[in-house]
Amino acid sequence: MNDKLKNFFTRTVSGIVLFAIVLGAIMWSKWSFGVLLLAIIIGGEREFYRLATKAGYAPQKGLGYLAGATIFVIAFACMLFLISDKAATGGLLSMTVILILYIMLLLPMLFVCELFRKSSTPIANIGTTLMGIVYVALPMSLMLFIPILIGKGEWNPLAALFYIFIIWANDVFAYLFGITLGKHRLFERISPKKSWEGFVGGLLGAMAMGYVAAVFTDGNPIEWIGMALIAAVTGVLGDLVESLFKRSVDVKDSGSILPGHGGWLDRFDALLLSVPFVFLYLILGAAVQLF
Repeated sequence: MNDKLKNFFTRTVSGIVLFAIVLGAIMWSKWSFGVLLLAIIIGGEREFYRLATKAGYAPQKGLGYLAGATIFVIAFACMLFLISDKAATGGLLSMTVILILYIMLLLPMLFVCELFRKSSTPIANIGTTLMGIVYVALPMSLMLFIPILIGKGEWNPLAALFYIFIIWANDVFAYLFGITLGKHRLFERISPKKSWEGFVGGLLGAMAMGYVAAVFTDGNPIEWIGMALIAAVTGVLGDLVESLFKRSVDVKDSGSILPGHGGWLDRFDALLLSVPFVFLYLILGAAVQLF
């Protein structure tokens, strides 16, 4: 078996394993979905801090993991309150207050801890620590509310599943259009292989998957296709952002958690940047329906 065929086989098998894990985690329960997202947070932050270290900085990894995990746990608790029949405004208010207090304590703790580290890059150290939280933990915490927003207040695991399918459809169709029709480079300085033809193909594939999602979830096709369009465009930007980080420190993959596919950031980079935009899109859509 030559190297190309072996690599294809490895990527295919590991891709099937990843698909099975994601499918099972989402469809089993909201708790398994939470475990999956928490794993992405810890794994993604670990890889991001590794890139920052390779760039010559010294992020406070321990506080970064603790902050990311705590923000996620509080967001998960809020999600449980929202879908519970016993949901209470007081409970949500308490969780919000805890989150604000935690952030207020976290920021000065980062500065205080940096006093004792004797590093020559204190500003960059604090900045990269916070960036790991904002780049990885916050989007994955917001991801908890996507199934609720699409489910109109009810937990709808199919919504989360099809959202990920939209991201994957964008990748697959972008690749297929790119290798067959790609001539005009999209962002050659950062990702030489990406083309405008692939970008357009990815959008078409994502919107087609959005329509399929609307059919399977008995949702609004326009809402789903609009969401797919936003997820696809911002997903491509997320891929480019991660490529920018890797290129700045001259590495091919952010990690090696998945044979043939790289690390956590390599697999979920599109999701990280698209979630905040999709979340805002759904929030605005819900607000419009109220009026």
